[in-house]
Amino acid sequence: MTGVQTIEVTDADADRRLDRWFRQHFPDLPHGRLEKLLRTGQIRVDGARVRASTRLAAGQEIRVPPLGAAPPRRRGPMRPTADPSDLERAHELVIHRDDHVIAINKPPGLAVQGGTGVRRHLDAMLDGLTFGAPERPRLVHRLDKDTSGVLLLGRTPRAAAGLAAAFRGRAAEKTYWALVVGIPPRRDGRIDTALAKRQVAAPGARGERVAAVAGGRRAVTDYAVIGTAGRKVAWLALRPLTGRTHQLRVHCTALGTPILGDGKYGGRDAFLAGVPGAARLHLHARAIRMPHPAGGSLEVVAEMPPALAASWRFFGFDPAAAADPFGARGD
Repeated sequence: MTGVQTIEVTDADADRRLDRWFRQHFPDLPHGRLEKLLRTGQIRVDGARVRASTRLAAGQEIRVPPLGAAPPRRRGPMRPTADPSDLERAHELVIHRDDHVIAINKPPGLAVQGGTGVRRHLDAMLDGLTFGAPERPRLVHRLDKDTSGVLLLGRTPRAAAGLAAAFRGRAAEKTYWALVVGIPPRRDGRIDTALAKRQVAAPGARGERVAAVAGGRRAVTDYAVIGTAGRKVAWLALRPLTGRTHQLRVHCTALGTPILGDGKYGGRDAFLAGVPGAARLHLHARAIRMPHPAGGSLEVVAEMPPALAASWRFFGFDPAAAADPFGARGD
């Protein structure tokens, strides 16, 4: 193919740097040539000139000019490979499977996709989740590396597109559990704080972070207190109504109650002396309820990993006894 291509950014590629997107989808394109194509405006995103460091958003359209002799990989990234033991381990993560959807309970510490310095990730393990299907399942959304819980995969292109559309259209109700340091001022409420990325150049903190800033992209999270341990810790149920990067972590900090173990956004206030495993991010994607791509509804609940559940019990909380505090509450 030698003509201009227009490729839509999928949910799986959302928040990826443009140069890394090209590295994965067009591995034969040298970085120097990529930079030249960007400088001359031959590569554009939604019709605008961009830089290699531009972060992509789902639904954006990337203009890819003719790339010469090296054929572009229109059908997606090169297939990553995983250790055989990881392919076997992938089966143990499955908590729901039908002809269209696979749901896994992602453990903390496992990245969803690869990147610089990331060798072990879920994307490389998808060959172990075919269950006899002709194609590997597709990622349709993501969780942070240190966040555990429900992650959905589409088993066919049509199912993946349906799931992705439900996420984009906010038809997916996601519930997270978190232990936070401190007690929110109200038992329940809504955090409506715009977020944006900014460069951090402070000693010991490099790269980008998300911050609550005026003029950022609107981000909305409902929260409810399930339990408290004195005035030190609260168990929150969180329901994000938008899907911004690190939204829950930044919103909890903006509420004055950083997530336990989240030093990136809560600093020293996110840690408690004497608490076992306090350095671990105490955030778990508990449940997803959404339309099933084949009709009807899909609801999946993920149990917490043992190490995380131990922290809940340390504060006298019983994860097995909690009800959904949101119920059928709407927007």
